[in-house]
Amino acid sequence: MKVYADSSTRFSLQLLLDALFVAWVLTWIWAGTKVHDGVMALAAPGLKAESSAGSLSDSLSDAGDFLGGVPYVGDGAATPFDQASGAADSLAEAGRASVEAVESLAFWLGLGIAVVPVLLLAVIYLPGRVRWVLESTAGQRFLDGPADLELFALRAMGNQPLHVLAKVTDDPAGAWRRGDADVIARLADLELRAAGLSAPGTAAAVPTRAL
Repeated sequence: MKVYADSSTRFSLQLLLDALFVAWVLTWIWAGTKVHDGVMALAAPGLKAESSAGSLSDSLSDAGDFLGGVPYVGDGAATPFDQASGAADSLAEAGRASVEAVESLAFWLGLGIAVVPVLLLAVIYLPGRVRWVLESTAGQRFLDGPADLELFALRAMGNQPLHVLAKVTDDPAGAWRRGDADVIARLADLELRAAGLSAPGTAAAVPTRAL
């Protein structure tokens, strides 16, 4: 697979853009993590309330059990403690619910902060990058020798703008049919540059095509 162009200038540009894309991804992952941690800090009061209420409930329940076992006091003395223990359990449950809500908010908000910007750039950048890699890899398989320049010259006549072709010759189709080695090499170079490839040989090695 051909990931980068042969041309040093284009190679440097592709490498820079890939590095910037990776930096963009890492930056937003870091930002999403910071947002997640920041929101999770809001769960501290709920955690404290859950812990304190749970401890209070256990203490009240133990006191009720103790009083319930005292002779002549009976279960009647334990009832208020059991009721208070139940109220403390309700407070603990409310604390747990608030913590779960904050955890959910922290997860989805952090995920959104990290994923949305990454996806937006990926949709813009990756299709063209992947398409270039596939085209360049396929083109490299065709480029076995100087004779293959004719194929790339033909593609250039179909893909390159007319004003670009005019800079090479005013009759590119005729030059291609005549097997003009110099024109074929220059036309092929246009397409090879677009594919990030280098010519395998000199234009003189291009064979003459019979009409």
